Amino acid sequence: MTSSPSQTTRTPTPRPTVATLGELRASGHELRTLRQELRENLLSRLRDGVDPWPGLHGLENTVVPQLERALIAGHDVVLLGERGQGKTRLLRTLVGLLDEWTPVISGSELGEHPYEPITVQSKAAVAEHGDALRVSWVHRDERYAEKLATPDTSVADLIGDVDPMKVAEGRSLGDPETIHFGLIPRSHRGIVAINELPDLAERIQVAMLNVMEERDIQIRGYVLRLPLDVLVVASANPEDYTNRGRIITPLKDRFGAEIRTHYPVALDDEVAVIRQEADLVAQVPSYLVEILARFTRLLRESQSVDQRSGVSARFSIAGAETIAAAALHRATVQGEEQAVARVVDLETAVDVLGGKIEFETGEEGRERDILDHLLRTATAETVRRSMRGLDFGVLVDAIEGGASVSTGEQVTARDFLAGLPVLGESELYDDICERLEATNDGERAGAIELALEGLYLARKVDKDSADGETVYG
Repeated sequence: MTSSPSQTTRTPTPRPTVATLGELRASGHELRTLRQELRENLLSRLRDGVDPWPGLHGLENTVVPQLERALIAGHDVVLLGERGQGKTRLLRTLVGLLDEWTPVISGSELGEHPYEPITVQSKAAVAEHGDALRVSWVHRDERYAEKLATPDTSVADLIGDVDPMKVAEGRSLGDPETIHFGLIPRSHRGIVAINELPDLAERIQVAMLNVMEERDIQIRGYVLRLPLDVLVVASANPEDYTNRGRIITPLKDRFGAEIRTHYPVALDDEVAVIRQEADLVAQVPSYLVEILARFTRLLRESQSVDQRSGVSARFSIAGAETIAAAALHRATVQGEEQAVARVVDLETAVDVLGGKIEFETGEEGRERDILDHLLRTATAETVRRSMRGLDFGVLVDAIEGGASVSTGEQVTARDFLAGLPVLGESELYDDICERLEATNDGERAGAIELALEGLYLARKVDKDSADGETVYG
């Protein structure tokens, strides 16, 4: 579950017009450290009843309180959890706690505050220009930097290195102006997030120790005493400690807070994540989203699935997008007015999602059977919840009397409805559609198809599938 920092904020307000250091002082602007800024803005939102963590579901009573305490304490944070638990989204949401606009010295390499220059060049500029020093304004989105840790990441990428071009211009190696700063120094007065931290080589992790504790940087034997004001946050999969790498003990000690994330506990939160994140090209009724949510949760509980790898929320999100695509494909080919996903489309999701799951070693060759079984279980649970109390006896009697119902990936909703058995004066079809709030042909076909699948799973009717066609009879 990912998003860009700009997605966590509203449309920017106009950029402030203050343009010089003198005007900034006259405006009454006060300097706050990054941690003060985050702490005070967080507390302000909590006092005002404004949710500081929009778009996060299922973490409100567990992860979020721990993160809030860590920010109030001013701690660097590492989030530990399996894939698809919203770690990156949570880190990106931190951007919303920064001031919307902050002043910087125009042209400064590290984005220093006009009141507090830290590099030689910026100090010289302040001394030379005084109150006439030019001031620029930086939006909060520009104060967040993100790095995916990869084995080829170097010290120069994160911390910096000597710039040979500057040396060639005649400067000495000991001159601070020869330094090309890396990602962390360039995030001065901002947040730097490192995803999959254990993937960093241990020697690279060692290079971060001084930055996180003493707040200075060491490059090729030269120590620059730069009072960096940066919040370092990171994410990691706990299993990475033994599988691909580990976070070295001194670096773990530098993080003030280590927080475990988790998948949504409540079904409603799982559904909310799918609805929020999935980019659907067709209508997907709520009961199909519920089936996908239950399917995902059953996979997370299955002993046949490697739970150390986890079952990402992206699994159910991709599933919803796939069945929506199948519905749009059918509507386009068959000329349907509305593209509405139906139960028959769930098979298309299973066909393409199997590769997202890591099965236990002893399950080779049984992967599809496991997926089919758990999907049937999820469907049966959804039918029991959504259609409890409806009497399907008249429909079962009609099918036992020789009637059959045909459906399939390319059977239109209208053809499906036209082929339903006549139930005399029974209003069962209307009751099913009313229960599932189905109004148009596509929704009605999907609702009744769900009922038929429920009857099949309850062993009330038979089902035969072949060559893209399914017959209930």
